[in-house]
Amino acid sequence: MQATFPILILNARPAAGKSEIIHALKALPAQERAERFHVGAMHVIDDFPMLWSWFEEDHILENVFNRPRLHTTPDEYFLFEDLWHVLIQRLSLEYIKWRRDTDERATAIIEFSRGEEHGGYSKAYQYVEDEILQMASSLYVNVSFDESLRKNRQRFNPDRPDSILEHGLSDEKLQTLYRHDDWSTFTSGDPEFLQVGSMQVPYVVFENEDDVTTPGGEPLYNRLQGCLDRLWRLHQDRTTV
Repeated sequence: MQATFPILILNARPAAGKSEIIHALKALPAQERAERFHVGAMHVIDDFPMLWSWFEEDHILENVFNRPRLHTTPDEYFLFEDLWHVLIQRLSLEYIKWRRDTDERATAIIEFSRGEEHGGYSKAYQYVEDEILQMASSLYVNVSFDESLRKNRQRFNPDRPDSILEHGLSDEKLQTLYRHDDWSTFTSGDPEFLQVGSMQVPYVVFENEDDVTTPGGEPLYNRLQGCLDRLWRLHQDRTTV
């Protein structure tokens, strides 16, 4: 049986192409996905549905029961910065429960975006559980803020604001939360491994300023294969230490 990544953490600014990469991988036959991209059966854990459920709950509390909102302001900013880190702990917990209950040899895809305004990746990774970090590899999809803004506007469907592929942020909110991204400073100490406490997590960067993820097809698959081949070698180096 083809060996595959046990955990792949997918990071990027909003609308950078994370969900499109996941969609493209899911579309492949299982054998091709494993042999070409080192990805097995996919179990995706994304913090957006968790975040959206808080918006919905707060709306119900305020408008149906006339009670205080628990998580967010009426314009849907978090009441407390720690809630960003709660989401990371929730991602970890969802992974731990899934792994406990499955014998399937699958690849867990853990997806989230973070901007400097709420601690950035350097802070977020501190809240990922060690049992995940010791097996995880990280793929960062790199786009500028302007490209994130363009694609965020392009993909937003107001009739499906809860959709993974069609949700979006207002320009003002994207500017506030994600204009500044700390990935380059977070990774400045090592070109191959994230240092998170005592853990080293292999990483590569998928360059997507030219947006190969929207049209998809072989240009996307070829670039992704090159990135995941490099990441697989780093993953193997780390696991054999």
